[in-house]
Amino acid sequence: MKAVVTGGAGFIGSHLSDELLKNGHEVILVDNLSSGSRENVKGPARLIQKDITKDELNADFKDIDAVFHFAADPDVRSSAENPKSSFDNNVIGTFRVLEACRKNDIKRFVFASTSTVYGEVNAIPTPETYPCEPISNYGASKLACEAYASSYSHTYGIRSTVLRYANIFGPRSNHGVMFDFFEKLKEDQKRLEILGNGKQEKSYLFVSDCIVATMAAFEKQQKVFDIYNVGSNEKHAVDEIANHVCRDLGLSPEFSYTGGNQGWAGDVKIMLLDVSKLRVLGWKPEIGLEKGVRSYLEWLKGVA
Repeated sequence: MKAVVTGGAGFIGSHLSDELLKNGHEVILVDNLSSGSRENVKGPARLIQKDITKDELNADFKDIDAVFHFAADPDVRSSAENPKSSFDNNVIGTFRVLEACRKNDIKRFVFASTSTVYGEVNAIPTPETYPCEPISNYGASKLACEAYASSYSHTYGIRSTVLRYANIFGPRSNHGVMFDFFEKLKEDQKRLEILGNGKQEKSYLFVSDCIVATMAAFEKQQKVFDIYNVGSNEKHAVDEIANHVCRDLGLSPEFSYTGGNQGWAGDVKIMLLDVSKLRVLGWKPEIGLEKGVRSYLEWLKGVA
């Protein structure tokens, strides 16, 4: 198989590229390197530095079997302050990638979506059938992308796989709560500011488990369009994450809180996904939270 991975020099995209290469596939990475890094590009993968929101894509999508679309503006928090960025990078970018698929008769499309499309929910764990009512501009942009993936599937026969990721963490990640804590503790080992009240509870999944889930959905999906939740079997409070990080770093800082039950505008307070659809495909998480946090922190210390 010859595959394009957009955002392939970024966090999840680069790990996916590694997996595709390991399985003997030819991989082309399309990335503008705004948040990705050339250091994440491994082996024979070919990197094309382009911006999917404005650069010509058709020539790079010729003779491609599958497109894994992972390029995005990933910052939920900043989407409240700069809604245009999430719209341009996520919605316009996805539309242009889908157009390149249509024009080149590519029949497989995989889209990295997010649990934030659900918004605040009453059903925990939350199934894929739950109504979506995003409370962040980021979540809204991803839901719009899902809708375009659906329309291109049914109109042009592009089999599309939508993956609604929980909080994915691990080596090569440069955002998220664990990264935030690590960076703050580098500056001040005696005090750690926690956004909100620390009681927000969410699902955290190690990146290797995320990649196995992604490939399982890609390889086993039967419908022309389908959606899969990708997350852990448990939710964890932000305070618990802070305690794990501090313990593994050998620190005992005083916690302070910004207050309120949200860390920022658009923050979902409780999130746990129902992953039974993936379990039917034979997938289950293998890396627990403690082991995953320890592995991630070791990587962070190595690049700090």
